[in-house]
Amino acid sequence: MASDFTRPTKFPPGMFEGFQGAEDPAHLSRVAHDTAAAVLSRVRADPDPDVVGRLVSYTDEHGIDAIAELWSRASAKSLPGALWRVYLLRTLIRQDPLSLSLAFQRGTEVSHTIDQVVAGAPVPAGADEVRDLADRILRGLFTGDFAVALERAAAFARVAAAGSASLADDADASDSVHADRSSALTTRAYRLTELADELSSCARLWRRDALD
Repeated sequence: MASDFTRPTKFPPGMFEGFQGAEDPAHLSRVAHDTAAAVLSRVRADPDPDVVGRLVSYTDEHGIDAIAELWSRASAKSLPGALWRVYLLRTLIRQDPLSLSLAFQRGTEVSHTIDQVVAGAPVPAGADEVRDLADRILRGLFTGDFAVALERAAAFARVAAAGSASLADDADASDSVHADRSSALTTRAYRLTELADELSSCARLWRRDALD
């Protein structure tokens, strides 16, 4: 019977136009680039210490997800991609400063490069020192030489990657009980190496005025 069927829903004025599908990737990319450029240019033009301090500690209050919404899907070799990766590295350090300081310290012992000098961390570097380094690197994006800040972040990541790989070898050589730890450290070493390569690429692009 006709009474078994409901009548078609009537859309209020403007409701149909308000329906949206998936976000347009081009739009997301444009928003990421525009916000990154706006934040960086605004703060670097007038690096008020209070504003810089709030930006450095932004994810402490709002969480890394707030930054991820803007910049995590941007190309690794772009301005928003670079900002995202430095914030991500800082978050990793602040969430597990003891492990990262141990990895960095081991890295200074096994890595025969100038990366530990470029990173600017004291040796030996404990949990407090690597937390402070993460803040100083991020602050350098807004107040100092942008490429240098990226290179310092990359250098820290490379040293910590070397240390993580060495610690993974230790865990693997001990006994099977530590197999999971060895796997986790190996994965971390790979991710840190990848992060370092991306940050170094961004630094080179910035020096050529080609990071956008």
